[in-house]
Formats: sequence, C-alpha cells, structure tokens
Amino acid sequence: MASNGGGPWGGGGGGNRGGDDDDGRDGGGRKPGGGDGPQIPEIDDIVRKGQEQLRVLMGGRGGGGRPNGDGGGGGPRFTRGTLGIGVIGLLALWLFASFYTVKPEEQSVELFLGKYSATGNPGLNFAPWPVVTAEVIAVTREQTESIGEAGTRGSDTGLMLTTDENIVDLDFQVVWNINDPAKFLFNLRDPEATIRAVSESAMREIIAASELAPILNRDRAMIADNALTLIQTTLDSYDSGLNIVRVNLDKAEPPEKVIDAFHEVQAAEQERDRLERQADAYANRKLAGARGEAAQTLEEAEGYRALVVNEAQGEASRFLAVLTEYRNAPGVTRKRLYIETMEQVLGDVDKIILDEGVTGAGQGVVPYLPLNELRRGGN
Repeated sequence: MASNGGGPWGGGGGGNRGGDDDDGRDGGGRKPGGGDGPQIPEIDDIVRKGQEQLRVLMGGRGGGGRPNGDGGGGGPRFTRGTLGIGVIGLLALWLFASFYTVKPEEQSVELFLGKYSATGNPGLNFAPWPVVTAEVIAVTREQTESIGEAGTRGSDTGLMLTTDENIVDLDFQVVWNINDPAKFLFNLRDPEATIRAVSESAMREIIAASELAPILNRDRAMIADNALTLIQTTLDSYDSGLNIVRVNLDKAEPPEKVIDAFHEVQAAEQERDRLERQADAYANRKLAGARGEAAQTLEEAEGYRALVVNEAQGEASRFLAVLTEYRNAPGVTRKRLYIETMEQVLGDVDKIILDEGVTGAGQGVVPYLPLNELRRGGN
C-alpha cells in the first residue's frame, strides 16, 4: 500500500502522484486509457477542494499555504473580521426573531418568561427574544358556532322542551370574536366547546320559559336577542375575553317525526280562529243594531214625554190666564168661552140653520153659503 503523507484522504502533496494506486487509477485520479472521454473526479479531490475553500473563508490560505510546505492541515484560523461577521450575523438573527408585525385586524400578547406582560397594538412591535415571546391573534375576525344543524356535532342538541310541554327543533348560529386576547389565551382551554355549551344552555333556558306558538311565529327575534344577552353575561362571568356579535335563529319547527300531525293541528286551530272571528263579527253587528234601535226608542220616548209635558204646561198656563180674566169680568169671559167652544164644536161639521120664528114646512130653513170652502176651492 502506498504511503499517504498528505492526510487521511491522500489529498496532500508528496503522495504517490506518479504511480498507480490500488484500483488502477493514476495519480490524477483518472483511470489509464481514458482517452478523450469524460473523467469522473475522485472523492479525495472533492474533499480536498472543499477543505481549501473552507480555509479561505475562515481567513487562511489555499493550496500551498500550509505550514512547513508539507500540505498538512493546520486547522481554521479565526480573525477579528471573522468574529465581527459572526457577531453581526447573530445580532441580525436576534433582531429578526425579536421584531414582529401585527396587522390591523390583529392584536398580540407578549409573554415575559411565559407570563403575561403586555398587549401589542397593530404595527411593528419589539419583543426581545427569547426572554419575551409574542402570540398574535386575529381579534376582529368573526367566527361561527352552529348548534342543532344537520351534519354538525350533536345535531340532536337542537331539540328543546317548551313550557307547554311541546318539543321544538331549533337551528341557530352564534357569531363571536375576541375582545381581550390575554383572557382568551389564559382563561379558556377550548373556546369553541365553551361557546357551544354556554349557547346551548342559554337557549334551553329561554325556550323552557316560552310556549311553542310564539316561538314558531312572532317571538323569534326576541328569543335571539335574549339568547345573545344571556350568553354574553355567562361568558363575561368566566373572564373569557369573547364578544358575541349576534345570534342567528335559522329554523324553529316541530321535530320531523311529528311535523305532519303538527301541521294538521295548526290548520284546525286556524279554522277555529276563522270561525270565531266570523261569530264575533256577526255578534258585533247584531249588538250594534240592537243598541241603535234601543237608542232610537229612548229618543222617541223622550220626545213624546217632552211634548206631553209642554202641552200640559201650556194648557195649565192658558187656564190660569182665563181664570184671571174671569175673576175680573165673569160675564164677558163666560160669553167668550161659549163662543170659542161652539166654534170648536161646529167648525168641522155640516151645518143647517133653522129659523124658529118661521112656520110651515121648509119655511124656516135659512140658506147657508160656505164661503170658507169656496175660498179654499178657488185657491
């Protein structure tokens, strides 16, 4: 075996460059008879060239720069320039790890040795790593938890019992975001599961105090508002750092197994309500007519009473006036009363006047000319 004085890989000068080594290659790492074909470099040459380039980078000399000219490796030599470059590189890496950017829709939580230190605002922030680390959280992004929808976890959770012992199937969504990232990180282990549990509990409490008909018709918006308030109050008591944006009540209907029977009951109730309204309208119409007739009869009676009273008062006043005149002139008053009475009695009857002093048949008849009738007929 040929001696190798240039290092363990035979890469130094003074080796067996002129002869052939064991595998039939010459000293240049080429097989004999290679001719003009492509030459494959030896592994020793590749390693040697790499070592020389490394020495150059570390401040040494290449090729013949080895001490004693024997090609032995003196090891890399560090200079002030090399150390400065290394320090600058480490400082750049430290600054790169310490500065971070927070977007407008985000906030950061800075931790000093794993403990909460401060909350970073949007923009460029500085946290000297590794003593201070930062967690960046999207706080304005709205996230949604669906409860009771088909295909979601625990879809049967939408079945709830009302106060009138009916079952209603609810599908609702809870939209939330983060208002305190520090509380969000340290006080909640599983925010999604917490929101689902609190939302389901709050909705069951509200539905248990409501009847089925209002839930299906007019009170859906009010139920959503009450649920939002109750969920937010509960999460605030946990110091969760969560904000409930809105609650969307998508579906409220009976379970599928009884929905056909429920629709029949609803149709019967609507028909009952329609008939009741018709009966109420007929009763109101008849009652109004009867009240009108009663009022008319009362008015007529009041009018007749007033007429009789007024006539009686007039007759009494007239009698008193005649009595006063009679006391003053009895004879004249008696004659006047007699004439007025005869006028009333004979005014509307057919009259024949007889002269008592004339004897003989038909001799006492006095011709009577009804001037009043002739005058009315002429008009």
